[in-house]
Amino acid sequence: MENGERIGIIGGTGLYALDGIVTEGTVEPVTPCGSVSSPIVLASLDGVKLAFLARHGAGHVHSPSEVPYAANIYALKALGVRRIISVSAVGSLKSRIAPRDMVIPDQLWDRTKGIRRSTFFGGGIVAHVSFGEPYCPCMREILAASALEAGASVHPKGDYVCIEGPAFSTRAESRIYRAMGCDIIGMTAIPEAKLAREANMCYSTLALVTDYDAWHESEEEVTVEMVVANMNANTALAGRVVAIAARAAASREFTCRCRAASTNAVMTAPERRDPGRMEELKVVLS
Repeated sequence: MENGERIGIIGGTGLYALDGIVTEGTVEPVTPCGSVSSPIVLASLDGVKLAFLARHGAGHVHSPSEVPYAANIYALKALGVRRIISVSAVGSLKSRIAPRDMVIPDQLWDRTKGIRRSTFFGGGIVAHVSFGEPYCPCMREILAASALEAGASVHPKGDYVCIEGPAFSTRAESRIYRAMGCDIIGMTAIPEAKLAREANMCYSTLALVTDYDAWHESEEEVTVEMVVANMNANTALAGRVVAIAARAAASREFTCRCRAASTNAVMTAPERRDPGRMEELKVVLS
């Protein structure tokens, strides 16, 4: 990585307690997209600079639909983050993917309802970025190898369907997602992954399986207690995976195209671009 760059880690507050971590302080930036979910913890691990952000806020106060995704990604980019590890809880839609397994998804299906801000553009500035491969292949490879090294049961690929929530799926919905070939289901990958791509950042998800969603007739219905219990059981292991992955990501040369995602993406004619909006977009487009 270049000097001054940080690796961003988006997840729960339990990830802050990595062995060997040195906390530098916290910042709570206000961006053109609003305020971030929670104070961002700046830290280092064996010389690797990190930035931790609790997606749902301290004490879990933001529902999946209320998370200020655009502000979070913008703030991390402004702080020097170019590579992001997202840690999130998901349900399994396949028998072979068991609770407490980990999945490194490679594809996304957006089933959110348009409530969430899903782009930095608009307001007179039109841009289109490629999203055929929504996750950074280099970061995915690192996460999969790191999970294996940490001793996790890991699935190195999978299709992630992102629903609006906050309620869990009905059995009918769950069966349809299975029939469509999806592997895991969650509520936070969209628009986080889209915004990271627009901001030219390498983004990948470490998905922690907490349940079998609603399709598995032999299992009890998904409950918050079930999700929390399995998430807590996986937190320590997830922390080890993140630590290994952060060290590897800091020392590896990436060959992906994520950092050039928005190159030539702006379609609006130069003479029609609003100077104020372009100033706001400087951090995103850099």
